[in-house]
Amino acid sequence: MRTRPLKVALLGCGVVGSEVARIMTTHADDLAARIGAPVELAGVAVRRPSKVREGIPAELVTTDATALVKRGDIDVVVEVIGGIEPARTLITTAFEYGASVVSANKALLAQDGAALHAAAEDHDADLYYEAAVAGAIPLIRPLRESLAGDKVNRVLGIVNGTTNFILDKMDSTGAGYQEALDEATALGYAEADPTADVEGFDAAAKAAILAGIAFHTRVRLDDVHREGMTEVTAADFASAKAMGCTIKLLAICERAEDGASVTARVHPAMIPLTHPLASVRGAYNAVFVESDASGQLMFYGPGAGGAPTASAVLGDLVAVCRNRLNGATGPGESAYAALPVSGMGDVVTRYHISLDVADKPGVLAQVATVFAEHGVSIDTVRQQGKDGEASLVVVTHRASDAALGGTVEALRKLDTVRGVASIMRVEGE
Repeated sequence: MRTRPLKVALLGCGVVGSEVARIMTTHADDLAARIGAPVELAGVAVRRPSKVREGIPAELVTTDATALVKRGDIDVVVEVIGGIEPARTLITTAFEYGASVVSANKALLAQDGAALHAAAEDHDADLYYEAAVAGAIPLIRPLRESLAGDKVNRVLGIVNGTTNFILDKMDSTGAGYQEALDEATALGYAEADPTADVEGFDAAAKAAILAGIAFHTRVRLDDVHREGMTEVTAADFASAKAMGCTIKLLAICERAEDGASVTARVHPAMIPLTHPLASVRGAYNAVFVESDASGQLMFYGPGAGGAPTASAVLGDLVAVCRNRLNGATGPGESAYAALPVSGMGDVVTRYHISLDVADKPGVLAQVATVFAEHGVSIDTVRQQGKDGEASLVVVTHRASDAALGGTVEALRKLDTVRGVASIMRVEGE
């Protein structure tokens, strides 16, 4: 074993960073044995140096992250501060000064992943980010390495624990959205401002990363269609149960049927109770991968939290340190396929549409005619009426999102349709 330690700079010492530092200290001997050399925490960059950080010597703490990554003797920079800046500048500076980088920064990777990979390659450095997508769940490495010889066609997953907790609570208890969100906040699953989670921004960044790796194509955050889950109601869950389904906020990345393009999207969807993702409860994450040779694979586990996320960071740290010892780098960006990323209008799936209509003869025929005129085939219809008002629930066969959009626009113009109460996609069939 080499006796000179590999030096690690830690940027950020919050929930995840503090766990990274703790594991590096308590498992130092095991990490050294697995890597082939000891690893040394050489510095920790923080915003509030006065805060007590148990187990971290005060002399390692600094507020000057730039000076830390510019030291020149740092082998690996671990970035867990999040956000776009200063993280982007610090990472590129680390490459310039000879360090490899392990990051958990999904937002930055989704926005500027191609540029960061290029910078790493220019300086013969590694950029690893297992922790950026699904916490402790090994997902990036299986897609990037284990399935490198296969053709991935679809990635379908629950990649945000907060939203899954809320939707699971609504499903299991009949609670409304706000009530379930309040409980998630009280238990620490939701932030004081839950917008990034409940509006799908967090999941969209992860979808961009997954699509890029799975399809060997550059997919940016702006390429991902995003819809939040704040409008999901108890009535939607009742309709889902009537169909033998539940509702999840899904990240869906898939190739077109002709293989000529890809799409990436995040939105609430009904999935059959028989689908493996339907049984993912609480704040857990799960990702379902479909490929030509291996068929269907599911990855499941805790998708957030200090210790689980730190586990993924340390896994990357071990891999990067091994590469440093061997004078090599691991897999970089693979974007050779360069497939076009199609818009949401090209997505083909099934739909569940709930309409408020007048309760009188001929309404169903009018609605059915609109669907037929736009090329959307109806699978089932359920109608309930009382005192001149009625609800009409239509479930379609597979159709393009563009065709469905045209259908809904025309339905809203009918005098007999008083409102479109809900539109939800049906996936996983």
